[in-house]
Amino acid sequence: MGVAALVAAVALAASPVSFLQAHAVGGAYAESGGTPDALLTSWAVLGLRAAGATSPGSLGYLRSQEATLRSATDVALVALAEEALGYRNDALLARLAPRADGRIGPTLNSTYWSVLAAGHATAATRKYVLAHQARSGGFSWAVGAQPDSNDTAAALEALRVSGVHGRPVARAVRFLLTFQNRDGGFELTRGRGSDAQSTAWAIQGLVAAGVRPPRNAFAYLARLKQPDGSYRYSARYVTTPVWVTSQVLAALAKKPFPL
Repeated sequence: MGVAALVAAVALAASPVSFLQAHAVGGAYAESGGTPDALLTSWAVLGLRAAGATSPGSLGYLRSQEATLRSATDVALVALAEEALGYRNDALLARLAPRADGRIGPTLNSTYWSVLAAGHATAATRKYVLAHQARSGGFSWAVGAQPDSNDTAAALEALRVSGVHGRPVARAVRFLLTFQNRDGGFELTRGRGSDAQSTAWAIQGLVAAGVRPPRNAFAYLARLKQPDGSYRYSARYVTTPVWVTSQVLAALAKKPFPL
């Protein structure tokens, strides 16, 4: 093998896609030394599909785990991953029916996720989400909680699916951008420090809003890439690399949910 071919082979072996695919057994994904589960598998599927990569066996595995799903957010995440694999699961989506006030599941977060999984929102759900936009422009995990970057980004994706434009989106974008730090990364809450997952969420939220993400956000992520193709959680910590890398892949592809 020539030098150029060897370099290309090493680069391919160290890609985020190959890193994730190396952590699958029969379509189920797990962290190194961990146990496979439907949620991490769903994240890996979403990252791989956003990158245009395959995930053999994952649909069958996810279908086999549907009876174990308990929360609305878990149901929505798995349904979203199955749809990314080409299967729209109407039976699973039926578990995400909105209540009279438009809320789906117990929290605002579960409502955003359910909208993404369904690919649309009822008028009541759209009204419910907009009614809980904070005065700052942000969105929170639950009613009464402080708005944060991740939930604001998820809400922006849900607003896109719901067909909401204009002032609510512009306000949420302005709020989201206040979480970017001097290192280019975004933080979850004030003073917490930048991390890869919050930066990935911010990129997806901005893309969903039709706003070009800051270039230095991608530069921040690039500095977190490891030799094995995975991504660090932050400059200080390495944790759950399969989960982190899965979320970063979707952001690098500039693809908001649903895919």
